Amino acid sequence: MAEPNGDPKTLPDYLREGLDIVFVGINPGASSVVAGHYFSGRYNRFWPALNLSGIAGPRPLGPQDDVRMNDLGFGLTDVVKRPSRVASELRAADYRRWAPLARERLIAARPLVVCFNGITGYKHFLRYAEGEDAASALGEQERRLGNSVVFVAPSPSPANASYSLEAIAEWYRRLGAVRDRLKGAGGAP
Repeated sequence: MAEPNGDPKTLPDYLREGLDIVFVGINPGASSVVAGHYFSGRYNRFWPALNLSGIAGPRPLGPQDDVRMNDLGFGLTDVVKRPSRVASELRAADYRRWAPLARERLIAARPLVVCFNGITGYKHFLRYAEGEDAASALGEQERRLGNSVVFVAPSPSPANASYSLEAIAEWYRRLGAVRDRLKGAGGAP
């Protein structure tokens, strides 16, 4: 499955200037690309954790709602736009190609917070888009991306069995608290 220019079919970015939070995945899952929606794999915990956290409001959201996330103040994109069955199929060449482009898109969008879904994706982003091999931990990062605060949450992928649904939701609640603090401060980190 490829586009006319030879690039693989992928998911569109849901980005625009002035968003509160942009969620950044490692790359689109092949099943999500087939479905045409972010985080639509049967066992992916992104939508359940987002709903459980309450940071997107009281109405339950699912993969079909990705197209309206901008209206709720959220964005969606990936470090690498090439889909795969599992992220471990990605190679250094994928990150070398796509991470700098993700950086450009994120800086142009200027959200209050950029939330990387997973330490692995953030580490690859740092290495290939920023030229850094810094260790990272979950939560708010000291490093900024343009004017945006950077936050790292656990990956909601079913491959990440280290974190329960409730634990991921708790990290999203912490993310919501960062957003609320920034909005209360007039958007300045």
